[in-house]
Amino acid sequence: MTEGASPGSPFAFPIFRSLWIATVVSNTGTWMHDVGAGWLMTGLTPDPLMVALVQAATTLPVFLLALPAGALADTVDRRRMLIAAQVVGLLAAAALAVLTWQSLATPALLLGATLLLGTSAALSAPVFQAIVPELVDRARLPEAIALNSLGVNVSRAIGPALGGVVVASAGPPAVFALNALSVVAVLAVLGRWKRSPAPPALPPEHFLGALKAGYRYARRSPALRVVLVRAAGFFIFGSALWAMLPLVARRALQLDAAGYGGLLACMGVGAVLGAVLLKYLHGRIAPNPLSIGSTLLLAFAAGAMALATNMWIAGPVMIMAGLAWIGMLTSLNVAAQLASPDWVRARALAIYMVVFQGAMAGGSIAWGALAARTGIATALMVAGAGQALAVVLAYRWRLPKDNALDLTPSRHWLDPSPAAEPGADRGPVLIEVEYKVALDQAAAFVSALRRFEGVRRRDGALRWDVWEDVGDPGRFLETFVVENWLEHMRQHARVTEADRIEQQAVNAFHIGDGPPRVRHLLAPRRQAIRPPGHPARAAR
Repeated sequence: MTEGASPGSPFAFPIFRSLWIATVVSNTGTWMHDVGAGWLMTGLTPDPLMVALVQAATTLPVFLLALPAGALADTVDRRRMLIAAQVVGLLAAAALAVLTWQSLATPALLLGATLLLGTSAALSAPVFQAIVPELVDRARLPEAIALNSLGVNVSRAIGPALGGVVVASAGPPAVFALNALSVVAVLAVLGRWKRSPAPPALPPEHFLGALKAGYRYARRSPALRVVLVRAAGFFIFGSALWAMLPLVARRALQLDAAGYGGLLACMGVGAVLGAVLLKYLHGRIAPNPLSIGSTLLLAFAAGAMALATNMWIAGPVMIMAGLAWIGMLTSLNVAAQLASPDWVRARALAIYMVVFQGAMAGGSIAWGALAARTGIATALMVAGAGQALAVVLAYRWRLPKDNALDLTPSRHWLDPSPAAEPGADRGPVLIEVEYKVALDQAAAFVSALRRFEGVRRRDGALRWDVWEDVGDPGRFLETFVVENWLEHMRQHARVTEADRIEQQAVNAFHIGDGPPRVRHLLAPRRQAIRPPGHPARAAR
């Protein structure tokens, strides 16, 4: 606990506070780079598509690499992975600074360096989000996530304005050099962090298996699917404002680099105001209504920006856009964090980021191509209309409240008691759960059990079935197959308090003596299966 930090504040945790400050510095450098790169590209080529590709080059690596990065983050030391990713960003920013200083920059080189910086971000982002629960306790997690969003937007308020001033006074090379120096702040904190994760009870997952498990979790988790659908609907249209802003500043508003930085700073100011407002609204307005208001406000901002003719109009519009952006981004980030248990958190957040950045990259290319054919104002108007229509997603896919799910491990499954401990790779494993149910409750029981199917499949079941005994009405058998014995042990570790509540609802139908009976069956070893009378093969 530190002086000046509220006992209920995440800043009371020293490593969270230090890393928060360092990432604000680093993100400020990133926003300065974005101003320098966007402005430099408008000077290298007037093609709207090439300008939009700068935004795409920033986000595309996250789309391609976030999921593998998330799988790595769940299986390797997260601190070391962060350090390696930050070193990549440092080298890319430094190289771009030198190339630009020597007047060697071309559109291709600029896009290539930006892709490398995006790669660093892709490797870092899932890890940065996944370590937040390690830095603060669960009660402060929503506020810590909101503070991280605030930090991003504090840097968004400072970085573009500072970047515009530096570009105007010293040129893009200085911006790129300052971005390289800003990475050092994060490396310094990571170097001092003495991370001490709890030793795993089970061996770590293999990389490909971790990828499959992450995909399976996203597919089978209703709470995470809601976040992914809403993110896609919001960001594919929201990307238009980001992609078109350099051209709006240079062509429609006739601004210089400092003016362009000022527009981005206005958005950052709006986001900071929004983060402060969100702290006040927390607990007063549910996430879903907040997301609807944010979507409609950004739709209005995109349309208004298409009609803006001077900085006095564009500045307040960008403040509104910042309010909308932080409102939706924070709502989605909190929902994604709370929908992800620790064992798969980095992968789940990586999948969310894939959708987020994929929508941003694809949208940027689409809006750039549309602007090249129809004009910048038309592209922004179409995007704003699409954003307004996308609000209907909120009525079918509703963001849950912050305390809707408890995904802490419950450990309520009894460990199996085999006569001899099977090898970790023995499999497949067939698990049978036997229920005895009153005949008048059979239909309701089967319905409840089928809802629980998603939990079995989400945590590792390759196949799931339910059977009724024709010779003993009311006797039901639930069966599911897992790849091997180790994977079934992981199922035991993955089951959560929310799952326990669901399973209690299923078990309430059981009227037999004691709890439902559970059996574990292993496939026999292949060398033990021989036709009758077939001689055993001689050992070699």
